[in-house]
Amino acid sequence: MVNSSGMLEGVIPPIPTPLGPHGEVDHVALRRNLERWNSYGLSGYVVLGSNGETPYLTQNEKLAILETARAAIPASKWMIAGTGCESTGATIELTRRAAEAGADAALVISPHFYTNKMTSQALMKHYLSVADASPIPVLLYNVPAFTHLDMGSETVARLAEHPNIVGIKDSGGNITKISDMVRLTPGSFRVLAGSGGFFLPALVVGASGGIMAVANVAPELTLSIYKLFRQGEVDRAAVLQRGLIPLNHAVTARFGVAGLKAALDMLGYHGGPVRPPLMDLDEPDRNALRDILSECLEIS
Repeated sequence: MVNSSGMLEGVIPPIPTPLGPHGEVDHVALRRNLERWNSYGLSGYVVLGSNGETPYLTQNEKLAILETARAAIPASKWMIAGTGCESTGATIELTRRAAEAGADAALVISPHFYTNKMTSQALMKHYLSVADASPIPVLLYNVPAFTHLDMGSETVARLAEHPNIVGIKDSGGNITKISDMVRLTPGSFRVLAGSGGFFLPALVVGASGGIMAVANVAPELTLSIYKLFRQGEVDRAAVLQRGLIPLNHAVTARFGVAGLKAALDMLGYHGGPVRPPLMDLDEPDRNALRDILSECLEIS
C-alpha cells in the first residue's frame, strides 16, 4: 500500500463499476480493466466514486468491489475509496470497512439530501468527525453539480488544519476558487482538479493533479498534459488541453456515466450497462460519441 506520507499528485481516474448483462457487478471485467490501466503511469484510482454508480450499489457490493480492486491495484498506486454517505455514522462505518479492505485514503462527498441544512458548520462537524474516526487519510469531495452545495475556500482551509484531512477533489471548475484554496491551505494539502475540462488551468494555479473521468478513456492524453506542464512546456500542454475538452464534455456533462461506459466498450475495455434508473445510450448518441472518440483519440 502507498505510504501515508506519499504525495497525492498526477492523474487518477475515478473508475466505473463494470456490470454484466443482468446488472451484476462483473469482477472479472474490473480486474481486466485495472490490469490495462496499470500499464500507464497513473498515480492510482478512485473506486466507488460518482462514476462508480456508488449510490446504486449495496453495502456488500461496495465491499466486494474494494477487495477485487485492491488485489488488482499495485501497492505503489493509490486506491482511494469513495466512502461518503448521507449520515456521519454511515460514512465512518464505510470508511473503516474500506480501510480494512486495503484502501489508502477515503474520498468523502458532502452529505446533501437536506441541502439547506448543510451549512458550513454542519459540514465542518461532519468532516472533522469522519477524520477523527478514520484510520486512513481523508479527501474532501466538492461536486456542486450533484450535491447543490459548494464548499467555500475558507471552510476548506479550516478543514485542512486537521492532520488527517489531506486534500480535496474539486469538481466545481471555478479556477479562482481553486487558486484561493491553494493559497489558503498548507503546502502538504493537495488540491486536485475534479474534471479534465479545467485540468491544465488548475495545475497552473497550484493543483497537484486531477481525479478525472476522462482519464479512464484517455490516460495517455491526460498524462501527457501533466508531464508537459511539469516540464515547463505549458504551450504544448495547452494544445492537448484544448483537444481534450470535447471528449471530457462527452463523458461527463453530455452523456454522463452511460457515455463513459460506452466509450470504454468502444476502446476495448469493459464498461457494460448502467444500473437503472440510469439509461444506456441510444444509437444516435453512441454514434455521436464514437465520432468524438475518433476525433480526439484518432481511433477508427
